[in-house]
Amino acid sequence: MQSPPVVQALDLNYEFVSNFNSHDNHIRILQGLNLTIVAGEQVAIVGSSGSGKSTLLSLLAGLDVPTSGSVRIQSQAFSNLDEDGRAAMRAKSMGFVFQSFQLLPSLTALENVMLPLQLKSHPDAKALSLEALNKVGLSNRVQHYPKQLSGGEQQRVAIARAFATQPAILFADEPTGNLDNATGQLIIDLLFKMNAEAGTTLVLVTHDVHLANRCQRQLKLENGVLNELATA
Repeated sequence: MQSPPVVQALDLNYEFVSNFNSHDNHIRILQGLNLTIVAGEQVAIVGSSGSGKSTLLSLLAGLDVPTSGSVRIQSQAFSNLDEDGRAAMRAKSMGFVFQSFQLLPSLTALENVMLPLQLKSHPDAKALSLEALNKVGLSNRVQHYPKQLSGGEQQRVAIARAFATQPAILFADEPTGNLDNATGQLIIDLLFKMNAEAGTTLVLVTHDVHLANRCQRQLKLENGVLNELATA
């Protein structure tokens, strides 16, 4: 029996208006895009710089809304919700890992991981956060601030934060983009290890061939359309 769809894009279109030389130019980024990702899948979205990969991720995660078409999350209408409704579903079902880590500099590693749990008034926020930090090998760095951590350590905090909420879906946008090759490989290994343990659906945008090859499916975004790539 096939797993149920967790992320769906239906006839997704996205364009923006660029004002150049006093003329409004409609620039189309995505056109008629369709995508179905089932529970537990690991999907990499690849493509050249400027192809719209991060835009697509933002639409799937409800950080932006399509010009037309729709996004469904766990079979529920998502892109049609207002901003508060999308935020509530993100808090309930999604985790995020970004290229730039997105840690709050005034909070310790532990406080950064605890924050999304505290926003949901989770009674075990501290215990879950400590457990997540231990899983990423940072149990001895919980009281350190981001500026006291290396780039790799900051990304490990971000991974702990993403998994601490036990999300159904993890969105990752160039998670190794700001790291050297050796550190990036460690982060890749850690990300896939924790993803396998949690059974999370993983959707990631990357230009890293090694990272993309770790996924079950690779989709290339080109001229606003997704095409499935053959995998070994």
